[in-house]
Amino acid sequence: MTIETERLLLREFTHEDFPALFEIFSDPETMRHYPKPFDESRVKDWIEWNLENYKIYGFGLWAVLFKETGELIGDCGLTIQNIDGKFLPEIGYHIHKNHWRKGFGSEAASAVRDWAFMNTKYDCLYSYMKYTNIGSYSTAIAIGMSKVKEYPDEKNEISYAYAIKREEWEKLKG
Repeated sequence: MTIETERLLLREFTHEDFPALFEIFSDPETMRHYPKPFDESRVKDWIEWNLENYKIYGFGLWAVLFKETGELIGDCGLTIQNIDGKFLPEIGYHIHKNHWRKGFGSEAASAVRDWAFMNTKYDCLYSYMKYTNIGSYSTAIAIGMSKVKEYPDEKNEISYAYAIKREEWEKLKG
């Protein structure tokens, strides 16, 4: 499975992606909205979790690469997440800090949003994040999502949930 955008390719993770993914997830600045950066074991578990998601659901977080060079700059995809006690389809994304504020997150997330509405029966897609993660909720807004919930969360203190309904997406795609 590959998704292509103007500048990016999204594809399933492989174990060979570990070094590039470890560089991203072990970085304190990139992971400042998480309880702590990931160690090697956590990154390996992240890859395994996604490989398992591909088998179970047919989707997961995908590697985000520059189309021109093949450099892995992050991940973006669809997973099932516990959002305030409900298991919901969530568009998640992480982009290497060296590539922030260049539109790569919203480009990848838009492609995942389109893929999800075209290839699943979900009528609503979500993104959730720690309330301090301005970059993450800015990406959600950029792909047409609106804030639908703010709730206390053990992991994030307070989480924001954003969503876009299928009919809203259809109007966007016009």
